[in-house]
Formats: sequence, C-alpha cells, structure tokens
Amino acid sequence: MTSEKSSSGIESTELRATPVNRKLELRCDGFSGLADALEYAATGDTGFNFYGHNGQLEHILSYRDLYDEARTLARRLAGLGCPRGTRVGIVAETDPLFHRFFFACQFAGLVPVAVPAGVNLGAHQAYVSQVRRMLDSCGARIAVAPESHADLLAEVVEPLDLVMSGTPEQFDGLPQSSDELIPATGTDLAYLQYTSGSTRFPRGVEIDQRTVLENLRQIALNGLRLDREDRFVSWLPFYHDMGMIGFILVPLIAQLSADYIASRTFAMRPRLWLKLISDNRGTISSSPTFGYALCARRLRPSDYERYDLRSWRAACVGAEQIKPAPLQAFAEALAPCGFDARAFTACYGMAESVLAVSFAPLGQGLQVDRVDSERMAREGIAAPVAPDSPNAAAYVDCGIAVPGFELDIRDDAGNTLGERQCGRIFLRGPSVMGGYFDDPEATSQVLAEDGWLDTGDIGYRFDDRLVITARSKDVIIIKGRNIWPHDMETLVERQEAVRLGGVAAFAISRESDEDQAVIVVETRDRDPDSRERLVHSIWSLMHEHFGINVVVDLVKPGTLPRTSSGKLSRSLSRQGYFERKGKATDSRPTSASSVRRTA
Repeated sequence: MTSEKSSSGIESTELRATPVNRKLELRCDGFSGLADALEYAATGDTGFNFYGHNGQLEHILSYRDLYDEARTLARRLAGLGCPRGTRVGIVAETDPLFHRFFFACQFAGLVPVAVPAGVNLGAHQAYVSQVRRMLDSCGARIAVAPESHADLLAEVVEPLDLVMSGTPEQFDGLPQSSDELIPATGTDLAYLQYTSGSTRFPRGVEIDQRTVLENLRQIALNGLRLDREDRFVSWLPFYHDMGMIGFILVPLIAQLSADYIASRTFAMRPRLWLKLISDNRGTISSSPTFGYALCARRLRPSDYERYDLRSWRAACVGAEQIKPAPLQAFAEALAPCGFDARAFTACYGMAESVLAVSFAPLGQGLQVDRVDSERMAREGIAAPVAPDSPNAAAYVDCGIAVPGFELDIRDDAGNTLGERQCGRIFLRGPSVMGGYFDDPEATSQVLAEDGWLDTGDIGYRFDDRLVITARSKDVIIIKGRNIWPHDMETLVERQEAVRLGGVAAFAISRESDEDQAVIVVETRDRDPDSRERLVHSIWSLMHEHFGINVVVDLVKPGTLPRTSSGKLSRSLSRQGYFERKGKATDSRPTSASSVRRTA
C-alpha cells in the first residue's frame, strides 16, 4: 500500500497489487508442510490480490502478512483447547479470510475443510442442509464464515456440537495460547476436500501434507513449468479443488502472485476475467469449458482494443467434459486481442489425486482425437476416422500422466485393456488420497490395498496419452451399445434454440424393457410450434446418429442442477426429471402441448 497526494493536495491511499517474483529463488520442493512453504514465500514480495465486482482492487494479502496473521490466528484457535487434527469448517468465500483460516490450521495442526459459499436463489434450505451434512460428516468442532454468511452459518450449526462458530471478527477477539505452535507436517492431514458431487452423501477426501506437496511440485515443475515471471488469475471458487489447489496452493509453492475475482462476479461480468489477465499480464488461468463459452458470448466488437492477452501462456481446461467447439470459438473471438489458441492446455484430475493426474503438453493447444462413434458404442474401440466422417466423435487428448502416476485402463472384470480400448480408468501414485474421511466402506469401493484408485471415469489411451470419454455412472447402455451422454448433449447444443451447457442426457430404468434415454433441454422458446420442431429435430438427431428413441423434456433456463463447482449434474438432472414426471400424466412428450407442461 502506498500513500500519494491527489491533485487537491489531500493525501490518498492507493492499493497496489503484489508484483511478480523478482526477489526469491523459485523453490518448489524440500518443504516439510504447507506452513513451511508459506514461511519461505513470506520472505519475498508476492502474494494474493482480491478484486471487487467492478474490477477494483479491494484487498491485498502478501505472503509476509499472511504468515504473520495466520500464526496469530493459529494461537487463538489453539486457545480453544481442541486436539490436533480437529476439523475446522471454512465457508470458502473469495475473501482473505479463507487464506487466513486455512493457513492458521496448518500452523496449529488443525484440519481445514472448505465448504461452499454460493447460495442459489430459492435454494436457502438446500444450502443449509448441504453444509450441515458436510460439517457433521467430518465432525467439525469449529466453523467460520464471512459476515455476509453469518446468519446462514448460525442456522447450519444450530444442531451441531461445535466448540465455536462465527465470523472472523469474533475469532480475532479470542485470547492467544502461549503454547508453541507445532505445524502439520509429513503424514498429518493438510485438509479435507469434499468432492463436487457430494451433496446427499458427503465424502471428504483425506489429503496429507506429503501427498499435497508432491502433487503441487509436479504441477509447478512439470505440468505448468512455472518460472518467476508467471502470474495466476482466477475466478474459480476456493471450495473446488481447481480453485483451492490450483490457485492458492500452486502459487504458494512457487512463491508467485495470484489475482482473484469472485465466481458470482465472473458469472455476471465474465469479461472482468479477461480484463484482469490483460491489466496484470496474467500468464496462468483456468476454467471449465463453460467459462470460456460464457466469455465468448459476452464479447463486443469494442472489446478487441480493450484487452491484450498475449501474456496468457497456459489457458488450462478441465473440471468437466472438454468440448472442442466452444473453445475454438473462444480462441477465434479473442485472436484480435492476442490470445493464442496454442495456450489451451487440457488437463485431467480429481480431488482424490489432490488435483492433477495428467497435462497435455504446453504450447500445443487442443489436440482432438476423432474416432468412430459406432465402433465405440458397439465394441468399445476408439478407432481413428477422418474429421469429415459422418460417424466421427471428437474427444480432447488430456496428455500424459504427471511423473509418478501409473495409469491403467480396465474392463469390468478388471483386465487391463490395450491401446484405444475403452474402459475404466485406474491410477496409482504418490498423490492418491489416503481415503474418504471416516468412511472405510466408501474407501474400499474405490481404493485397493495395493494403491490402485478406481477413478469412476471411462476413457482410453494411445501413445501413452489419456482421453476421457465419460463418467462410468453416466454411460447410457441401450441395445448392447455404450452411448456417451457428452456426445448426445453436444449434438443437441448445436440447435439454434439451445444454449451451451443447457442439455443433460441420462438413462432411466424400466422394469419391463431396456433402459430409456432421456434428454432434458433448457430453452427460452415459448412458441408451441417452435418447441415441437425442436423436439422432432432432437428425435431425428438421436435416431440418425445413435439409432435410438429418446424422451425429450423441455424446461426453463436455470432448471438443470449443477454441482458446487458449476458442473452439470446428470444424477440430479435425472432426479429432477422424475420429480417433474410425477406431476405429469405422460412421460413421453408427443406434442408441443405435452412438452410445455414441464416448462
């Protein structure tokens, strides 16, 4: 922070973001824990910068200040008398409080648990129930939320047995313990990460210090190849692994600065993301596909002179199925601003592996593998075809596994499959979780004693490169064919009346017959004739490309549910479909009038 005199002679205070790292030697390994990594970063000038809804810089948190504040707060938490390993729930708003409490836990030997901050309109009770289940399932004894969420937190914890809950200001009023701080190291838990789909039955992924440090090292040195000139920019929520690990802990491990806008700010003003990258010369930023698509839709011709994106060298894509078309549209739209399509970096990972499993090579852009969809469906073989083949299905190459990881593709019997044979993805390595917290049954279902983790994803390999096709639970099997919901959704999204991300495909079971495919489509179109044409168009597409009959369910925009990280939830979409079906007399729409009942 610097003080300057304005033209009126009145002294004013101006915030200045932390700089790139020009002081410290970049060091990404040799740390005993996250607290140790912060202590080293605190000897430099870098840190975290928080921007408001108008793009103004509101808060600066240097690593030096974070180190001091986290240690002071750690002594206050220690004064509550909770034993080491006690879980601390943190409502993960895009605010310095998250960093302060997360690292206070590292110094005090407590375990931070990030919980969602977003409350959707009309979903108050669902939010309260979700966060309560998370805190209850991990046995949290302490919980904190920003002032904006104080009333919600009070409602969440009312039936829980907590030592203390409240706002940061209330915790700042606690006395400090005089005992020596003993930071978490080695096999001590670093945090619990709830998976993005864990709503009804929460599963907290256990990640210890040694495990997280190894994955951070691989991301920094091999996945992103960071150097001291790099700068991170993000709108991703801190309660999601890509937001917390990728944009708090990775910058920390490399002593680099990071700039943030809140997720809700991005949703309303996505171009602020581009402005921040442009203004601050950001080099590393990530988003699921829908984020890039949203930006491309909101661009105006006047924006081309406003942004300079030449510094953006790694535009990572992950967290959901990677769709080539909207990313190509983004690259074309931003090319006049200096965005290089070769910056796109596909990656694959999950909370159960800290964050990263594989990275596509830097500087090569999206590598799309086009395969015969018919052979994929019938035989599970990803046979290459020409781009203009009528049966071509496009999948993005997610690169090779980060060093230390082993990948294996297996059939349902557990047999290892060969190249371009589609099956379940298993992985093993030093960054795999210890298990799900206090849930040995769930752990045993996915993690074998020999260390192999069943990811629950379907994919194939070629030339040691990994391609993801679907979640195993989402695959639609009809007449002996495996149909990937992503392929169905992509076809429907090409319809003029359908927006990207507004389609969910899934199967429903029928006792007397084979499974039935259902496609739920969000549309603003209220005209009965137009809606009927859309339904018939979708029926024709599905019959032409997959040879199946489908139920088409047209709904209002905003109907399709998403996980806390913003990903489309097909399982919740299926549940919502059944709820709507219970109010209708006919589950198969045969006319515009019958379709109209669900919207």
